[in-house]
Amino acid sequence: MSGESLPVEKRVGDEVVGGSLNQSGALVVRIARTGEDTVLARIAAAVEDAQGSRAPIARLADRVSAVFVPVVLGIAAVTFAAWLVFGGGDAPFATALERAVAVLVIACPCALGLATPAAVAVGTGRGAELGVLFKGGAVLEAAARVDTVFVDKTGTLTEGRPTLVDIVPAPGGFDEARFLRLAASVERSSEHPLARAIVAGAEARGLDVPPCTEFRATAGAGAEGRVVDASIELPIALPMESRSDTPGDALVGTLVRVGTRAWLAAAGIDAGPLDERAEALARLGRTPVFVAFDGALAGLVTLADRPAAGAADTVRALAAEGLTVVMLTGDRRGTAEAVAREVGLTHFEAELRPEDKARLVAEARARGARVAMVGDGVNDAAALAAADVGIAMGEGTDIALAAADIALMGGGIRSLERALALARATLATIRRNLVWAFVYNVIGIPIAAGVLAPWTGWSLSPMFASAAMSLSSVSVLLSSLTLKRFGRVARAAGGGSRA
Repeated sequence: MSGESLPVEKRVGDEVVGGSLNQSGALVVRIARTGEDTVLARIAAAVEDAQGSRAPIARLADRVSAVFVPVVLGIAAVTFAAWLVFGGGDAPFATALERAVAVLVIACPCALGLATPAAVAVGTGRGAELGVLFKGGAVLEAAARVDTVFVDKTGTLTEGRPTLVDIVPAPGGFDEARFLRLAASVERSSEHPLARAIVAGAEARGLDVPPCTEFRATAGAGAEGRVVDASIELPIALPMESRSDTPGDALVGTLVRVGTRAWLAAAGIDAGPLDERAEALARLGRTPVFVAFDGALAGLVTLADRPAAGAADTVRALAAEGLTVVMLTGDRRGTAEAVAREVGLTHFEAELRPEDKARLVAEARARGARVAMVGDGVNDAAALAAADVGIAMGEGTDIALAAADIALMGGGIRSLERALALARATLATIRRNLVWAFVYNVIGIPIAAGVLAPWTGWSLSPMFASAAMSLSSVSVLLSSLTLKRFGRVARAAGGGSRA
C-alpha cells in the first residue's frame, strides 16, 4: 500500500494496513476502521470520481459526417436544378437526374465512416498480438497525444522485490563464493524476503547452499545458525578464541550471524571496518546486511529493488521522442533518488500517498499536459483513473487493471514504448484515411456533378461513380491494414519494437 520496495518491520502497537503480508509467526490484529473508512475504500472512491470526471474524446469523423451528409444533399439538389435549367439537350430532366444521382453515389460517406473504425480495429488487433490491450478507439487516440508520462517505481520501473546486489567480504576473510554460501545457508531457514533474496542470489551464482542447524531468528534484527559443511575452511584472520577446542570442530560447526549492525554489536561484534563502505552503499538506495562467522565480522551484503529489464532503455526512448517522464513512488526519497539515477530520470517525486499521486496527475492535466500514468498496484489505481490514459502492468493488481485504459500483458515496462508508438501509428493511419477520403470527395464530387463537362466533356455515370466509391472504401481498408506490419520490420532487422 505504501509503495516501499523493501519490507517494513512491525512491532507490538504498530499500525498495519489491510492487505499487508505477515512473513512469519502469528499476529493478533485489532480492526480500527471498516467499510468506507478503510484505505482501500477511499482508493476505490477516488477511482470512481476520476473516471466520472474524464471528458470524452471528440470524434472527428462523427463531426465531419454530421456536416458532410447535408452538404452533399445540397450539392446534389443544386446539381439537379442547374442541369435541369441550363443543361439543355434533348432530355434535360434525365441528364439532371443522372448527375444528381452520380453526386449522391460517389459522395457516399463510406470512406469517412470506415477511416476511424478500420484503423482502430487493426490497431487494437495488432496490439493484442504484441501483448498490449487497448480498451477502445478513444484510448488509442488519447495515447497517441500523450506528452507526459508518470511512472510508478516499485513493480513498474523496478522488479518489485529485493535482489542481492553487492557482496563485500571483510579484509583478509573469505572469498565471495565461500562467504555467500555460509550466509545463504542460514538465511535459507528464514521466511524474510531479504533472506530469500540472499538465497536466490547464491543459487543464481551456481552455489550449493549447505544446511544449517541451531537456527534462531530475531524479528527485525537478524538470524543465526550453525553451518555444517566440512568443505568450507575458516580463514586465518578469524580470532583463535572464537574457534572450538575440539580438533576439526570449527570446520563442521561454523556459527553464522546475518543481520543489522546493531544486532551484531549487541553480540560483541564490531562492524566498524565496514561502516564507511556500508554507508556509501546505503546512499545508493541499497540495504546493507552484515555477516559474522564465529564471533568475528566476515563482511556484508546489500539488497535492493533493482530496475526492471529494459527500464533505462525505455526511459531513454521516451525522452528521445520528446516525452516528459516523471517517476512517482511512496518509497523513501533516498531509494527513489538511487533508482531514478540508475534508469536515467531527472524528475521524480517520493514518499507519496495514493491520493498524492492522483493529485499530481490532475495538476499536470490542469496545466494542459496530456498525461499517461503507468502503474501496477492498489496505490496507483486512483492516479491511473485520473490520467488521460491509464496504463497498467499485466501482472498488477485487479483494481489497477480495472482502472486502466491499457494493459501491458507481456514484456514489462519495455512494452510501454511499443504501446505509445502503436497508438501514434494508428492515429497517423486514421488521419491518412480521412485525408484520402476528403481528397477523393473534393475531386470526385465536382466531376460527378459535371462541372468540367462544358470544357472537357468529363462526366461520370452513376455506375462508374459507384465503382469509384467502392474503390475509395477499399483504399481506406488497405491503408488500415498496413498497421498489421507494425513492429515486424524492426524485429526482422534485429532492431527495436517499432516498425
